[in-house]
Amino acid sequence: MGGPPALPVQFFRSTLLPAAIVVLFGLALFAVSARIWLPGDMAAPAPLS
Repeated sequence: MGGPPALPVQFFRSTLLPAAIVVLFGLALFAVSARIWLPGDMAAPAPLS
């Protein structure tokens, strides 16, 4: 008695997971590089006091 085919799992592992990793990397790259377009005083680290 075989269960349902493992096609959805294979689709997730071969298509959706790599796409999600690439999208997440692109989002992180955008968030880090967004400092280029900020004004100079906003791109500096926040003061401690």
